[in-house]
Amino acid sequence: MHDFFRTLGLRLPLIQAPMAGVQDARLALAVARAGALGSLPCAMLGPEALAHNLHTLRQALGPQGVFNLNFFCHPEPAITAEAQTRWHAALAPLYQELGVAQTPPPLQSGRQPFSAALADAIEPFRPPVLSFHFGLPAPELLARVKSWGARVLASATTVAEAQWLQAHGADAIIAQGLEAGGHRGHFLSLDVSAQMGTFALVPQIVDAVRLPVIAAGGIASPREVRAALALGAAGVQAGTAYLLADEAQTSALHRQALRSPAARHTVLTRAFTGGAARGIRNRAITALQAQEAAIPAFPLAASGIAPLRERAEAQGSGEFSPLWSGQNNRALREASAEAITQWLGEGVAD
Repeated sequence: MHDFFRTLGLRLPLIQAPMAGVQDARLALAVARAGALGSLPCAMLGPEALAHNLHTLRQALGPQGVFNLNFFCHPEPAITAEAQTRWHAALAPLYQELGVAQTPPPLQSGRQPFSAALADAIEPFRPPVLSFHFGLPAPELLARVKSWGARVLASATTVAEAQWLQAHGADAIIAQGLEAGGHRGHFLSLDVSAQMGTFALVPQIVDAVRLPVIAAGGIASPREVRAALALGAAGVQAGTAYLLADEAQTSALHRQALRSPAARHTVLTRAFTGGAARGIRNRAITALQAQEAAIPAFPLAASGIAPLRERAEAQGSGEFSPLWSGQNNRALREASAEAITQWLGEGVAD
């Protein structure tokens, strides 16, 4: 096993991907108990929820327990009247279709980038690992995190991003292939046509950087774990594989979609947040596909979608919900996260 994982005291070179909206500390704890690195998504947690989850992790794992906290590093987009008008116009037919009488709410950011205030909140817990999506925090914040002894991971969707992360202080790189569910971690370019699949991306990044590379995207069974390690990855990160775990907070509608034939068709869409993310194709994605230019920047789109999602879900429909999923979702296991982790670990033992 690579020293990066061994020095953290882990038994498996495996990271559970942080999945905002479908998990809390319970999933991370179950993965940690199986000997892998459990992750807590923090970008959508308010101060009280963040503190509660951190207390849960520390109390359960002890002062030397290992876990990963994940944050976003996106730039805060400007909110303009023009962008709001375009988005409201694009949403108007859907509001009418679902009988939502209210007008779309104002554009607002529901996801906070990493900040000094967040560093203040987590410092007492001395998290051993922090991971970042959309680049890295400002140099002074990164230096502060490292002063605690934390290891820093960050996502790269291209070789250029991996090289940038190495030059700017990351300790390991998560090579996020195009198959991955949820949001793309791109930050140097928003052009997804420049990105590639995991098993093309991983060896190219391995050859281009000195840091350990963690393969992510399309890894949902021991077979993919084995293949990623054979291509030079130091470890793997799996997310979709945990969506049906007992400890996941995946909604009943989302679980139903993952079990259905519809799960075979996942697409990249900006419809739900303004950022490119992979999920199961549904009515919202289809309807807004032709409105690409009207979708505001990440993460401003979410506020306008929220009333549609609420109305549809109240009617038992997931057609306006973000049903995040990677492409490799054919054989997801409905079991404890500990059992899923041990199963994925069979790809390491071979």
